[in-house]
Amino acid sequence: MDTAFLTRWIAGIADAVRAERDRLTELDAAIGDADHGANLDRGFGAAVQALADDPPAAPGALLRLVGGTLISRVGGASGPLYGTAFREAGRSLGSSGEASEVSLADLARALRAGLDGVTRLGSAAEGDKTMVDAFAPAVRALETAVSAGAGEREAFEAAASAALAGAEATVPMVARKGRASYLGPRSAGHEDPGAASCALIFAALCTADQGHG
Repeated sequence: MDTAFLTRWIAGIADAVRAERDRLTELDAAIGDADHGANLDRGFGAAVQALADDPPAAPGALLRLVGGTLISRVGGASGPLYGTAFREAGRSLGSSGEASEVSLADLARALRAGLDGVTRLGSAAEGDKTMVDAFAPAVRALETAVSAGAGEREAFEAAASAALAGAEATVPMVARKGRASYLGPRSAGHEDPGAASCALIFAALCTADQGHG
């Protein structure tokens, strides 16, 4: 996987977020500030533009640019959290030099680093009704697929399915972190918007993979 693949991934995320902007906003209106869809739409749109304006030469640099753009352009908690995820993933890929291509195992390790960054910043764990409830199972599924010798498409589909299932599993949860936690038991019955957007991000890996060749 090279910068062209990752550029397709970010563009796919931007397209998915734009298409689901109203749904993400509705989810956030129920238990948050009603700005998740708009914030992410603006942020990933800005990331796509940043990549077009100054295309990075290596995957690690690309993800770090995306992370920095999200931190600077996305309001609320989602900007720092998603920005940290992409920035830490990029740092992981760049830790052993700026290779022009990365393997599926490299990407899995990078996304694990991104997840670790999110959990440190947000102090959230699975079951807290946050993006971690989609992010963590997706990373585990990707790691399991890598260990089993799966190809990219199979691995990405497994990760996307796990993220979607994780997001859907937040519906009955009572939030323990973030603004939704202020609602206490009233937060149950609603899908977490961060988990929902995280599922879109992993689904976009499948879209990017379809663009190979």
